[in-house]
Amino acid sequence: MDDGVYLMVISPHPDDCEFGVAGTVARLTREVKNVVYVICTNGNKGTSDRSLTPEKLAEIREREQLDAAKVLGVKETIFLKYPDQELEDCHHFRRDLVRVIRKYKPFAVATTDPYRKYMWHRDHRITGIVAADAVFPCARDHLAYPELLEEGLEPHKVREMWFWGSDEPNFRQDITDTFDIKLQALRCHKSQVGDVPPEMVNRMKGFAKMNARGEKFELAEAFHCVEMRR
Repeated sequence: MDDGVYLMVISPHPDDCEFGVAGTVARLTREVKNVVYVICTNGNKGTSDRSLTPEKLAEIREREQLDAAKVLGVKETIFLKYPDQELEDCHHFRRDLVRVIRKYKPFAVATTDPYRKYMWHRDHRITGIVAADAVFPCARDHLAYPELLEEGLEPHKVREMWFWGSDEPNFRQDITDTFDIKLQALRCHKSQVGDVPPEMVNRMKGFAKMNARGEKFELAEAFHCVEMRR
């Protein structure tokens, strides 16, 4: 077990964390803060290549995620391996997230905003909802999933939640010096983004500039941050 994790990133699929939070992760690991990734699905449906089986695609995407995590200096990556597009707001998934939260005891948890309006991948919506419920109240309360106590996993109070992809961001992280590392990590996901074409780079940089409006830095990742009551 590790009491020194600053940020746990709970991602629906391999590569979502690179799009949503990788610049922030790179900056945190530069500051010698520990980051852990939790990847909820195996991404076994995310392709237009009909020659790939779901099993082979899952293997490729797990390897790509490990390569990206290494680029970013992520401490550890946990794969829950639920099938892509099949996450549910259910007891088993919620308990799996409570288990890793209690094990690693992060100060903050970052995940997808489940309340983004209109079109949003169902795995993103469900991951955000279940992660929020796992943080509060389930990871906090000893009578929630008492079987975890038998595993030696005591309750833990997360202090902050950071939701990326939010329609209502209120918290911005400077990624001016780590934007290139974010791109380097994203390029590890070749099955999803190829070599990251220039038009994608320009679009991502433009979005990062928009996120940084009103700040003293040039590029940012934006979140809706919820500070938990002590």
